[in-house]
Amino acid sequence: MTSKSILRFILKSVLLGVLVGILLLLFIPELRQGSQFTQRFFSTKSPSAERESYFSAISRSAPAVVNIYSLSIETDTGLFRNQSRERANLGSGVIMTSNGYILTCKHVVDGADSIFVRVQDGTVLEAQTVGSDTITDLAVLKVKADNQLHSIPQVNDPDIHVGDVVMAIGNPYDLGLTITHGIVSRAGRNAGLSNYVDYIQTDAVLNQGNSGGALVDSNGILMGIANANFQVRDNRNRPRNVDGINFAVPYSIAKRVMNDIIANGKVIRGQLGISGEQLQNRPGIFVTAVAIGSPADIAGIQPQDIILAIDGIVIESAAETLNMIAETKPGTELEIEVSRGGNLLALKATVAELGAD
Repeated sequence: MTSKSILRFILKSVLLGVLVGILLLLFIPELRQGSQFTQRFFSTKSPSAERESYFSAISRSAPAVVNIYSLSIETDTGLFRNQSRERANLGSGVIMTSNGYILTCKHVVDGADSIFVRVQDGTVLEAQTVGSDTITDLAVLKVKADNQLHSIPQVNDPDIHVGDVVMAIGNPYDLGLTITHGIVSRAGRNAGLSNYVDYIQTDAVLNQGNSGGALVDSNGILMGIANANFQVRDNRNRPRNVDGINFAVPYSIAKRVMNDIIANGKVIRGQLGISGEQLQNRPGIFVTAVAIGSPADIAGIQPQDIILAIDGIVIESAAETLNMIAETKPGTELEIEVSRGGNLLALKATVAELGAD
């Protein structure tokens, strides 16, 4: 075979191979995607790496959230006297210490003759009320367990910002452990529930039975105690819940309330005897009323005064100011900076104890 014959044979073989390849690509489209499939397979992350999950946070915090069942005996005072009936109430609670102190909402256990707590391993324990606080709607319970309990992760003064992911853990409608999640809608909301609390507002769903449960961050750290839904009145003046607007008592306030109740059986708060409104777009509280004979009255504070600072701390929020005064030991003297008719006054007031719960 001559060299020309060999060259023609090679060219025919190459052309035949190219032709077969083209026909295969035309009639078997999957082959055209083969390189893409290979690239995609080797560059794709594993499902576990891609999946967003809060399993770790829930594993740390959920065992510390308990179901609370409170029972009370009501006596009929109507036509059929001396007849009693049992009333049951449902809620959630948070184990704050391994030796059995639990935080919940006061309205969950208020007036209860007996209270039972079910922890997540199914154990049912009887609880005693240590004390409660109307202003924050919080109550402290104590249970005795054979073993140390799983307390919820906590840090002092946890950072919380609008947009942070949070999860509500509780026992809605007695379904058992249930987690909903959302974000922080507002980190310091005056919800009209208490003058002393700037609530955490969240769109994490809170249903009946969630009261007293935990609001935790994406690491499972306790941010607050679930408290209430926002309600409006319909045209028949009936309360109606609004979806996506829910509130929790911030951890720092809840922890202080718990410590006070454990130490004193109640929350001891200081007060000056003023009512006021937060000024818009600038620091200060506009005084609307002064109680006769109160520390503020004795100090010379008058309605329509503007309180600018207390002990050198500039007033940024009415609720924060009330809390600062509340946390001051009764008998302590405070310096009050007041604006009256354009003049600055430095007055001194001695803190008194706020009335009993």
